Amino acid sequence: QVQLVESGGGLVPDGGSLRLSCAGSGPSFASSTIGWFRQAPGKERNLVAKIFWPGSPTDYSDSVKGRFTISRDNANNVIYLQMNNLKPEDTGVYYCAAATYYSSNQAWEFTYWGQGTSVTVSP
Repeated sequence: QVQLVESGGGLVPDGGSLRLSCAGSGPSFASSTIGWFRQAPGKERNLVAKIFWPGSPTDYSDSVKGRFTISRDNANNVIYLQMNNLKPEDTGVYYCAAATYYSSNQAWEFTYWGQGTSVTVSP
């Protein structure tokens, strides 16, 4: 089992920066693929960035590529999402999630979720 706790959200002006943190625990956390998801108001939750163990490769959605950076501190069991040049459309609740590898279909699926942290970017 994996437990995830997000923090670092808040109110930031257009063009500002925030760093989100995801603290993990559990025997499966250290080797898990971790994703950051965003759920904008009135919209579905979508993957923003993901990172494999121990730290590569990484992947980003087109909307955040070049502005956001995902990283992980494996020694301290923390995953970060550095968000620069924030835009109003980045507003939403951000969730971190840990994936489980299913050998039956040779695919990763996100199984464990945090409670989310809210990010609001003012215009």
